[in-house]
Amino acid sequence: MTLLVSFFSGLIFGFGLLMSGMANPEKVLGFLNLSAAWDPSLLFVMVGAIAVGIVGFSLAKRRKTALLGMDMALPKSKTIDGSLITGALLFGAGWGIAGICPGPALVLVGAGYTKGMLFTLAMLGGMGFAGLIKRS
Repeated sequence: MTLLVSFFSGLIFGFGLLMSGMANPEKVLGFLNLSAAWDPSLLFVMVGAIAVGIVGFSLAKRRKTALLGMDMALPKSKTIDGSLITGALLFGAGWGIAGICPGPALVLVGAGYTKGMLFTLAMLGGMGFAGLIKRS
């Protein structure tokens, strides 16, 4: 059952990314570019995602187990440290340069876009490198 829920959650998420324009790098870059050509349409996607997240986390915090009976796995750390700040800056730089972040990258891979495939390979390489640095 967990696999089925994961599968359908992924379908809904991917469909939402495509429908909202979040999987379109040019649209994302238009949103991130705050010049006169700024495209504010993705702001509604962000606000909608935050609203759903606030409601979802508020409900989840009241439960002892997840809906399928598994242990609740909510974030515990509230620490803002150098690693978090560095990671956020690197994430923002990558997103601003390519117009792609991890979720939309996987949608682009699934749609057969070379740019999405190259981005995903580079992203996995960066994640591996970061893992090596953290372990040392």
